[in-house]
Amino acid sequence: MNATRLRPYVRRVPLVKSALRQDDDRPPGLSSRVKSLLVGNGSRSAVVGRTSLLLAILLALAWVLFIAAPSPVSGASTWRSTTFGSAVHDPTDFLKTLLDSLTYAGLLFVVASGFTLVFGLMRVVNMAHGSFFLLAGYIGVRLQKSYTHAGVFGLTSSQVSLWKDWVLPLVLAVLVVAGVGLLVQQLLLRWNQGQELRQALITIALSLIAADQIVAHFVHGGAESMAWPNVLGPDKQLAIGGLTYPWSRVFMLLLAIGIGLGLLMWLHQTRTGLVIRAGVDDRHMVRALGIRIERIFAVAFVVGAALAALGGVVGASFAAVDSGVDGQWLLNSLVVVIIGGMGSLGGAAVGALLYAAISNFAAVYVPTTSSNCCTEYSIILTFALLVIVLAIRPYGLFGRPA
Repeated sequence: MNATRLRPYVRRVPLVKSALRQDDDRPPGLSSRVKSLLVGNGSRSAVVGRTSLLLAILLALAWVLFIAAPSPVSGASTWRSTTFGSAVHDPTDFLKTLLDSLTYAGLLFVVASGFTLVFGLMRVVNMAHGSFFLLAGYIGVRLQKSYTHAGVFGLTSSQVSLWKDWVLPLVLAVLVVAGVGLLVQQLLLRWNQGQELRQALITIALSLIAADQIVAHFVHGGAESMAWPNVLGPDKQLAIGGLTYPWSRVFMLLLAIGIGLGLLMWLHQTRTGLVIRAGVDDRHMVRALGIRIERIFAVAFVVGAALAALGGVVGASFAAVDSGVDGQWLLNSLVVVIIGGMGSLGGAAVGALLYAAISNFAAVYVPTTSSNCCTEYSIILTFALLVIVLAIRPYGLFGRPA
């Protein structure tokens, strides 16, 4: 009996792999997903809905690429007037908007990938995800100012070294927030696994407490930001087709690609990843094999918190941190995961790209009616996308039933 209970872990992995292969609810292939997105269940209403959506997408592409016209210098605007002209009229600004969308999508994916792992894959409703982002951002800001002796004044990139003044604060912030995440999971969420309402209420309470304490101990007179290190400073530009683009934004995109590939390899090529995916589908069977599934889920929750923290430090360098940013990034993560589909890293990447593209392109390609137009329509169009996706694909673009 003891020999059976203590048999080597590696001998149990083939059983987990076999269970995953034999699972009748395994995700369909790429061709099946594409066909499902295009025609749905084959009914007339599904075909009409998806055809209408496809036509709307083609119209939006035609507008951005060919139809939109730059606003006149003087005189009244026309129905075609936008902040920038079409890609044909103004290819430089179109390329910049496209690159802004891709790099912003990278930051969205870094934060949302942690939320996908915890909420989408493990079905743990962590409404404190944005608090992890904000806490790490402020820890990074304070540590950087401490190491550079900046005091209350801002920093420039020329004053910030790569390893001591940027990487070290990032690593320490990630470790602190990962430790906080472990405490939250072990003390509060471990006993409520599978009880989504209780988890949501607990983590909402935690987010409110964290927001209050962050304001009390970190917020001093408005938004604060970290400075990029000197190797990624504003003077470091990449030349792309006649356009100079900041290396710091390119770094965000490369970081997101690296994290995405790393998570895919971890979930599909390692024993821990196999156990996580098997445990989500059938926790009792995995536990019957003698595997401590609670420990594996704790590891996954810590990784999700660490990704939120990584996004918080990068976000503090990219923009700034302030009270209320936690709610904004929790909402960003929710939208990305819901659009892409719960439990799908590829869906999170697609959701991040769609979210960022609509936010950036709507701000400059919606017809201009005033000098203050049209960034206010970005959020409206973003949630319009969310409504359309849920109406056509209730589980998200690449999601599947739990």
